[in-house]
Amino acid sequence: MNPTDLTALEIRDEIAKGSLSAREATRAFLARAERLEPQIRAYLSLATETALARAGELDALQARGQSKGRLHGVPLAVKDIISVRGMPCTCGSRILEGYVPPYDATVITRLLNEGAVLLGKTNLDEFAMGSSTENSGYRATRNPWDVSRVPGGSSGGSAAAVAARETPAALGTDTGGSVRQPAALCGVVGLKPTYGRVSRYGLVAFASSLDQVGPIGRSVSDTALLLGLTAGHDPLDSTSALEPVDDYLGRLSEGVRGLRVGVPRDLPTEGLDPDVESAYRESIATLQGLGVEPVDIELPTAPHAVACYYLISTAEASSNLARYDGVRYGFRASGENDLRGMYRRTRHHGFGAEVKRRIILGTYVLSAGYYDAYYLKAQKVRTLISRDFQRAFEHVDAITMPTSPVPAFRLGEKIEDPLQMYLTDIFTITASLVGLPAISVPAGFSREGLPVGVQLLGNHFAEATVLRLAHAFEQATDFARKRPSLD
Repeated sequence: MNPTDLTALEIRDEIAKGSLSAREATRAFLARAERLEPQIRAYLSLATETALARAGELDALQARGQSKGRLHGVPLAVKDIISVRGMPCTCGSRILEGYVPPYDATVITRLLNEGAVLLGKTNLDEFAMGSSTENSGYRATRNPWDVSRVPGGSSGGSAAAVAARETPAALGTDTGGSVRQPAALCGVVGLKPTYGRVSRYGLVAFASSLDQVGPIGRSVSDTALLLGLTAGHDPLDSTSALEPVDDYLGRLSEGVRGLRVGVPRDLPTEGLDPDVESAYRESIATLQGLGVEPVDIELPTAPHAVACYYLISTAEASSNLARYDGVRYGFRASGENDLRGMYRRTRHHGFGAEVKRRIILGTYVLSAGYYDAYYLKAQKVRTLISRDFQRAFEHVDAITMPTSPVPAFRLGEKIEDPLQMYLTDIFTITASLVGLPAISVPAGFSREGLPVGVQLLGNHFAEATVLRLAHAFEQATDFARKRPSLD
């Protein structure tokens, strides 16, 4: 039995039976990561010694007849924008090079309390700003299905690590599609929870009204497991919801017959790859074959979502990133004798081009004379988009659309054209603006053999519904069982 062929749930069950040890599982994934990292570059840091020591402690605990919890011995990877005590947290930026958090994020505390083993921190677009993981200040991650192509972003490192079997599952973050889009491009499952469903304490902020921590796994079951263990109110996060946590894993088998799924009538087709559109239409037919009723819906303000998102998110980024000044932690530029000059040089050398672009745009839309014309208007459009979705959910249980308009594109293909890069999020941004739960599941392959994902969106706190639909679709197809040829 090769542990790297197993899902997180299967690893947990094998360890519980005694047919696999936590140390064996951890060593197998670390060895695979060390072998494949020269090609994939999914990790920014591997915690080899810490992970093996933790696994050894869990095995000793099990030898005494005790279990740490529902993830006892399961290895996981974490996007390097989530704080883990004693591990680097660079956010993919040179400005945080050398920063090591003195505390754990709440999601990390909850996973560790359930017995997880942390393998390391995965690569990302700098401060989660990007759709290809090419904006990392350290290295570009490559897609395991074709190493000449991007894995998506910003959680490209987490998605690539899961697809390459360098970890059974991982945590990512989703601000405008950063869990779902790379999951689609890498042929794995990625879930963005409802805004407020999962604590953000210990998550380094990009856009505070949008950021959410979400799981990436090889199966819907693994994402349901991780969501159930990380969800719930956290007094350390003022945006954390008081809603009770559902039994997401237990409800997967309830069935989907009779559910109604909305199909947007005016789906944007400009720039939509024919293979993606074909896979999307076939996914609707598959759901219909499972007893799901497709219902035409209208989302008239959705075409304005991209512009709305890039005004709101950049404004919030401008505010959040003002704290990086070289004074308290991270990188500090030398060669300046005055404070203003030190600030300027630190930010010039510490931030990458995309982060600077978004800070400048966000500062502009918040400036006197432009606030009402841009930021305030974007917030009003956001409200209209939300109303469109709420009207739709009066008639349907979920909504389906493609995850990404295109399969994985080549490294360097869009990096010099920010607008084209931003448009790769055209189908994921709406759920983020409205704060809805959304999941991407593998739905087919392009003619070049690249994965294609389809997205299912639910009403607020209806994660159980979208997980059930995704699970039923996954069981009716074999796309999630395919794997890239790396061996």
